[in-house]
Amino acid sequence: MTELLTAAQMRAIEQGAISSGEVTGLELMERAGRGVVEVILDEWPEPRTAPQSVTVLCGPGNNGGDGFVVARLLHKLGWHVQVFLFGDAEKMPADARLNYQKWLKTGVVTSLTEKEFRRAAPSDVYVDALFGTGLTRPPQGDLASLLRHMGGYGGDDYSGNLVAIDAPSGLCLDSGRVLGSGTITYSAPIPRARVTVTFDSPKIGHFIADGPLCCGKLKIVDIGLGQWRERTSDRRLRLPEVSLVRKDPLVRDNRLCFGDIRAVAHKESTHKFGHGHALILSGPATKTGAARLAARGALRIGAGLVTIGSPCNALREHAAHLNAIMLTGIDDASALRDVLTDRRITSLCLGPGMGLTDTTRQMVEVALTSTRKTVLDADALTVFCHHPQELFEILHENVVLTPHAGEFARLFPDIYARLNEISTNGPAYSKIDAARAAARRAGAVVLFKGADTEIAAPNGQVAVHSAHYDRCAPWLATAGAGDVLAGFVTGLMARGYPPFAAAELASWLHVDCAINFGAGLISEDLPERLPEILRMLSGPPVT
Repeated sequence: MTELLTAAQMRAIEQGAISSGEVTGLELMERAGRGVVEVILDEWPEPRTAPQSVTVLCGPGNNGGDGFVVARLLHKLGWHVQVFLFGDAEKMPADARLNYQKWLKTGVVTSLTEKEFRRAAPSDVYVDALFGTGLTRPPQGDLASLLRHMGGYGGDDYSGNLVAIDAPSGLCLDSGRVLGSGTITYSAPIPRARVTVTFDSPKIGHFIADGPLCCGKLKIVDIGLGQWRERTSDRRLRLPEVSLVRKDPLVRDNRLCFGDIRAVAHKESTHKFGHGHALILSGPATKTGAARLAARGALRIGAGLVTIGSPCNALREHAAHLNAIMLTGIDDASALRDVLTDRRITSLCLGPGMGLTDTTRQMVEVALTSTRKTVLDADALTVFCHHPQELFEILHENVVLTPHAGEFARLFPDIYARLNEISTNGPAYSKIDAARAAARRAGAVVLFKGADTEIAAPNGQVAVHSAHYDRCAPWLATAGAGDVLAGFVTGLMARGYPPFAAAELASWLHVDCAINFGAGLISEDLPERLPEILRMLSGPPVT
């Protein structure tokens, strides 16, 4: 579990540490600048012995102050340094202005305009210290034109040699969106960094929407705030509102968090019913593959038993493909009600391949009446698209909804429309905001799928699984991958995992299976990778 901070949270932590007297703003700025220099020297190792040239673009706030520290330290190492300033130095915060004045004892500062920038000698490395976490509106005028130029829009592409401090200019770190852009996928004319350096903790925008594509590599530099934050009595400065799903063990406030990964690989009970019974509902003949994918996922992730409830006309079709997965005939809602009298069934999955019919709708209603842990995916969501409130009225806290963007838009059209509005001010509305609002409205866990998957609970808790950086898994863009994910969540809930924790674990394992397989992946491969993943992750049983 890794915490993701908003810009305001990061500023509050820094100010809290300064107010405590344990550190000064100047010390934090110096540590940040040194951290950036170390990243630069690691990224371009040859200049340690053969210094090169750097252009540092400084903004009017503390991010610009970090930039002046970088310029000064690289100059001491023998680099040729050019420094530009956007804004009025006299209006800079005190610590940043002091570092500006220190630099003036060494070199000159040129006012940043597109004309002056393009007249300057080219450099081997460029440092973007313009805005960082402080950006609240899109760059305008000459600066916007310069950023377009640096982004390769009618000018040069600086992505191969650009280092961003906190964030590439134009990126909102609370949302991962490019301010001034009306989309949540990369399309806006700002520079993409080769590497982005941030401090203490990653920010939300580094992992969602445009953020990963804009940031390049992400390096997190320790500036000494972590130990102070653990000691402070102010819980607001220690506990995040948003967590990044990782495999690191963590239990917080006696709540099972993601990280109990070893428990997935170990079974303490010796009886299959001790690990739950998952029921996966199927579509009619010729529409059965999606249910089998989900069922296979549920079985591989450790459910003790998995049964496919299928229309009777599709039983033979299923039987030709299945061995360990059981079958039962369920033609309609009445038959499902009868099957659910077996209390040993501990979780349900409805939607994959079921079809957009009245029967599907009625079966969802029966399933939700049972109050068992339930995954609603695909057709089980879309069948309510014209009257989503009718679904929300019967949902309960043991339900996980797993919409992709299209399904989310059909269930929550107003929330999705807001997510796609042009973001003229920061912090921009984010996919995290959208998932949280959807979960609150639905009264259920919402797993909003995508390259960054947001998992939100009705109480406001949010986790993000970001398939970027070292977790990039483009092979998951294949038919049926979402059905397997639904099966993973269902299988974990069958075993007793709470809905939110099951969604976190399933999202992480889903991507790990894809990374492990690599290119050429099809959805059938995902469950078959789980045994190897669990063997690698498992240790001694958790007690």
